[in-house]
Amino acid sequence: MECDVLVPAATENVITRKNAPHIKAKIICEGANGPTTAAADEILEKKGIFVIPDILANAGGVTRELLRVGTGPRRLLLGRGHREPAPREHHGAGVQRGRATTEKYKVNTRIASYIRRGRSGGGDASAAGMYA
Repeated sequence: MECDVLVPAATENVITRKNAPHIKAKIICEGANGPTTAAADEILEKKGIFVIPDILANAGGVTRELLRVGTGPRRLLLGRGHREPAPREHHGAGVQRGRATTEKYKVNTRIASYIRRGRSGGGDASAAGMYA
């Protein structure tokens, strides 16, 4: 079956070396945690399928909650006139930084996400492996 966007959103390791060659989607947006194996990731990249990795695709709820929770106490400290950036502003800037990282290191979006995460202090820099 052909589709524009494939969203594996239920479980890990559902896109594998075995089924990746048969995927006919233009974009894969990973809603589940780790739905694509490393071997399948390489196949998808060679096929030119754009993958939005789980670290980006399903982080919106966490980001929104952090912004919501973070604004209450901070607004008391910063005053009523202080405006927190909207989630779209955060995501828009993140997309730009991710694209720049992809181009700079000549890597796919998954590796670029790991590089950004390691560099921003959002996690262990070793998560980016040799790219950090």
